[in-house]
Amino acid sequence: MPSNNSSVDDAPLTAAVMAPLLTGSLFQPHNYHYVAQLDSTSRTAMAMARNGAAEGSVVVAGEQHGGRGRLERSWYHHPSKNLAFSCILRPQIEPMRAVQLTLLTGVALAESVETAGVAGVTLKWPNDLLVAGRKAAGILSEMVLQGHQVVVVVIGVGINVHTTTDDFPPELRQTATSLMDGQGDGQQLPLSRSQLLAAFLHRFTDWYRRFLREGFAPVRQQWLARAPFMGRSVRVMLGNERVDARAIDLDADGFLLVDHPDRGRCRVVSGDLLLDQWPP
Repeated sequence: MPSNNSSVDDAPLTAAVMAPLLTGSLFQPHNYHYVAQLDSTSRTAMAMARNGAAEGSVVVAGEQHGGRGRLERSWYHHPSKNLAFSCILRPQIEPMRAVQLTLLTGVALAESVETAGVAGVTLKWPNDLLVAGRKAAGILSEMVLQGHQVVVVVIGVGINVHTTTDDFPPELRQTATSLMDGQGDGQQLPLSRSQLLAAFLHRFTDWYRRFLREGFAPVRQQWLARAPFMGRSVRVMLGNERVDARAIDLDADGFLLVDHPDRGRCRVVSGDLLLDQWPP
């Protein structure tokens, strides 16, 4: 595992820069693709995957102009200050287990930024990493099926690393933050994007291999340890209806369980989770 570098680096994250940091990970230099400008790392990675790109391929953006979050929302990306990348996986799992890879990615990401010295890291179901209650990173998972079997999973990650409040569009300034700026009291934590990316790829490798050996249970345990909204009132989508309920657990498949005042225990398969009090 590479150690954290306290210097802020905004150099392009080319294969030449990253190759020495990838030894021992699933993501080897010959499958590492840096693209100076693109619309979306996930679109590029999915096209590569459909053309036979190997598991462990990763696409990293210099500038990304059409980044996406869940539910087709746009993802803000500031070139040289943030990280935007997508990983290609070919796990032999059932489609319903794909959400577990999103949660696994959240755990690996949380551990990576904590190791870099970031405090106040929490996870919000199913795909957000928060720092001091504000969104600092998001995850988007997409898959290709053949019959009832997963053929490809592309996991896209966007991380606000060095972004300042003034860098965000006005509509995001109350809900978004960066790893550097989210420490409060005017503190700005210096971070290396190359070291952070490498740390994540190594952490993800470890968790992914363990997931394939042992299943979802270890991931679930670590994810819940970073989910302070459990036991609190939340707003979720149940079918086409937005309802207020109390978050109570993740089930064994990775879906959110809530206690609805009228319906009792319900399983949330997709949709947003909003907290009654923000930040948590």
